[in-house]
Formats: sequence, structure tokens, C-alpha cells
Amino acid sequence: EQSWELYRGIFVNPKRINAGLEFWNLHSAALARARRIYGVPEEYIVAIIGVETYYGRHTGRWRVVDALATLAFDYPPRAAFFRRELANYLLYARDAGIDAFSIKGSYAGAIGIPQFMPGSYLKYAVDFDGDGIADLSGSAEDAIGSVANFLKQHGWQSGAAVEYGARVDGNGFRSFLDGGFRPRHPLAQLAKAGIVPDAPLQAPAGDTRVALVELETPDAPSEFRLALNNFYVITRYNNSSFYASARRGS
Repeated sequence: EQSWELYRGIFVNPKRINAGLEFWNLHSAALARARRIYGVPEEYIVAIIGVETYYGRHTGRWRVVDALATLAFDYPPRAAFFRRELANYLLYARDAGIDAFSIKGSYAGAIGIPQFMPGSYLKYAVDFDGDGIADLSGSAEDAIGSVANFLKQHGWQSGAAVEYGARVDGNGFRSFLDGGFRPRHPLAQLAKAGIVPDAPLQAPAGDTRVALVELETPDAPSEFRLALNNFYVITRYNNSSFYASARRGS
């Protein structure tokens, strides 16, 4: 069974935090430019790259073409998805003029510092360092711009909050745990069920829609989040409440 406490401990710890600060300091200009252009604050870009590859330290050791071909033809549950990604990868390799057998990535075929699948590479990768190539394996600046572009293109709202912690009273909250991350429940409706934010919201409570997220740890009380639109956008990068909550660090 998955544990929020264990997941958080892996990605939110002094070693990771120090590595993130080092990455931020080294690439502060690119991060600030990405915030200006795409409206995504630096901390979210840094957190995503940290979780994905530990700031480029672990980008994968499998040949991408092998990983995608194996999943495309030997994994029936998601064969259609991985066949599309294999085709996208071959298009990427052709257009970039690279040897399709030379690129290594994750066991699922994700590529580079931000771990983009080939389809995302084709759609959202940007040349952020100005050298004429969107290189997500060799350029941290390109990775930074591409992560910000991905989030923006998926509906990131500049200046808006991502989530709020929540307190629950009674068992009325359970009917709102529908497993989805798209914010569709009026906050006032949740309040009637004993669910309240742990801090004042930026927008008038009556106008706010949220998703209720439970972060579970076996044998310990759950933590709850009120997820807003930007939380949902982060889950388009990785469809996990743990993933979207890890940058919070609490």
C-alpha cells in the first residue's frame, strides 16, 4: 500500500532540498525568465525537475527505442498508447537528425532532465537557451523552459494558488473523495460537510471550486488537500496526488 509519509520522505529531505537550491542558484536567470514568459513560479519548475531526475542526475539507462517497442508490443493494457509514443519517438529522432538507438531514458521511454514522453517532447519542448535545438537531455535551460511551457499549455493560472491544507470533521468528507483531481466541488458545499481550509483562500469562498484529496499513510492519520486548478495541471505531468503535493514539503 502506498504511503504519503514514505513518498514525502524520499523527495522532501535535506539532501534533495540542498540539491534544489544549488540547481535554482545555478539557473536562476533561466528560471526567472520562465516565470516571466509562462507565469510558472520557479519553485514548481525546480520541484518537478527534482522529483523527475534529481536535477538531471538520473535520466534513465534504457534505450528509449527498446523500452517503447517492448511496451508497445508486449504490454497489451497500454499498447495503443506506447505505439503512438514509439511513432512519436521515431519522428523526433528523424527531425532532430539523431540515431534513434542512441538515446537512453526511463523504462517507460521518458527522455531527458524533465522526463518528457516523446509526444510531449514534440508538443512542448522549447529551445530556451537560444542555440536552435530543444535539447532536454543536455540543456538545463531547455528543460526549465519546457517544463514551464508544458504547465502553461495545460492551463496553468499565473498568480493562482495550487492547493490548501484542509481539516475534516465527521465522515461527510468521504462522499467527495471521488478520485479525481479536476476542481469541481464548490467550497461552500464542502464546508457543509465539515471540510474547511487551514488558511484563508485567495478568492471568495463562494466562487471557488476544489477537489478533495486524501494523502494516506497506513497506521497514521491521513492528510487532506483542497486542490485547485494548478494542482490539476501538475497532475497532467504525473497523475498522482503524492507527486503534486511533494513540493509542498508538509
